[in-house]
Amino acid sequence: MTHVMKRPRVGIPLPHPTPLSKPHWDGAREGRLRVQKCLDCGVHVFIPQPCCTGCMGPRLEWVDSSGRGTLYSYTVVHRPQQPSFEVPYAVAIVLLEEGWHMLSTLIDVEEDAIEIGMPLEVVFERMSDEITLPLFRPRA
Repeated sequence: MTHVMKRPRVGIPLPHPTPLSKPHWDGAREGRLRVQKCLDCGVHVFIPQPCCTGCMGPRLEWVDSSGRGTLYSYTVVHRPQQPSFEVPYAVAIVLLEEGWHMLSTLIDVEEDAIEIGMPLEVVFERMSDEITLPLFRPRA
């Protein structure tokens, strides 16, 4: 029996934005996938950091990502860590077209159809007044 990967339901544990990550979460609420980019070496930095992970420089700016990428790796969870998670769900590492990786959830795809390298696009799911989650689904 194949399962379709669904959106997370209300009630799951949500992230707690920090001053450093706030621009990312503000962007998600606005339907924009935001990432830090180093003004010195051009590396995209995610998760948010106080300095560049490429050159260790302090000059980072927030930029919008296209939200398009490919599936780099994934796992399908059948035994949740907490009962608030509905299983199965797919945890995905997405390689964005700008060259950075993001951990997220894969939705709107049957478990048997998930393939490494499949083209993906970001979608946003409002979970609370403060948190909108960036999720990924197959691109047409």
